[in-house]
Amino acid sequence: MASGSLGIRVLPVSSPPNSSEISLPFTSRRAIVFAPTALMASLLAFPVPSFAALPQLQDEVPQEEDRIVGLFQETSPSVVCIKNLEIAKKPQNPSEEAMLIEDDENAKVKGTGSGFIWDKFGHIVTNYHVVSALATDNSGLQRCKVNLLDVKGNGISRDAKVVGFDPEYDLAVLKVELQGHELKPIVFGTSRSLRVGQSCYAIGNPFGYEKTLTAGVISGLGREIPSPNGRAIRGAIQTDAAISAGNSGGPLVDLYGHVIGVNTATFTRKGTGMSSGVNFAIPIDTVVRTVPYLIVYGTPYSERF
Repeated sequence: MASGSLGIRVLPVSSPPNSSEISLPFTSRRAIVFAPTALMASLLAFPVPSFAALPQLQDEVPQEEDRIVGLFQETSPSVVCIKNLEIAKKPQNPSEEAMLIEDDENAKVKGTGSGFIWDKFGHIVTNYHVVSALATDNSGLQRCKVNLLDVKGNGISRDAKVVGFDPEYDLAVLKVELQGHELKPIVFGTSRSLRVGQSCYAIGNPFGYEKTLTAGVISGLGREIPSPNGRAIRGAIQTDAAISAGNSGGPLVDLYGHVIGVNTATFTRKGTGMSSGVNFAIPIDTVVRTVPYLIVYGTPYSERF
């Protein structure tokens, strides 16, 4: 993925004390013999830890883990892996095209990204910068392959077409043909009621490792990040959930597994390619307003009216 001049890389509890260590706060023997009332007051005031509550605290940990595991299992089937391919020569007919795409010797992987299933008709939402090579291709050599699961858990790999894109919001829509397979669209949330400190989770394919989950919190709201056409994307969500190259286009979800944003960019330390923990997502409310126009018309609302 390209690096911006400002260093933005577009992706593109403590245990209770041991009982043997507890000492009562008495200052002298005289206080014990001659001041029983003061002793009783001291005993009543001493903060003796409640060891009976420990099992309950311990039980909360696996419950939290189970919740996150369930969130991933429920949401990840709606997340896809996108591979950008470049074939060695332009196909002369449809049969040769299919052969070239399937033949690894004739196709090189130029990059990977993430996306999520928008509907049951095979529409997939991702970042524009993930598929920009295909969207602007005039050579006929660029291809895009999507790996995904159907509702039965069957792995599927299909060639995808770009049906619409909006560089201003860094959004694009792909379409895959899946006759005989039923897809599981992602569940939409809302971004207008988000709060700083709220838990969030990013699911995607960083560095090509498919179906990766990272956790964090919402670190800030209303941020501005650069779009591929140089304009500012306003209202972006900032998070410390790790987002790396290959996460671009994947969903940022809340603790219910509802998508609240599209993972898009990260600040990187110059020369390292490593994320600084300052990551950004396009709010889902913006996505919901934009994507229907891309599906129907291929272009955003602003270019039609």
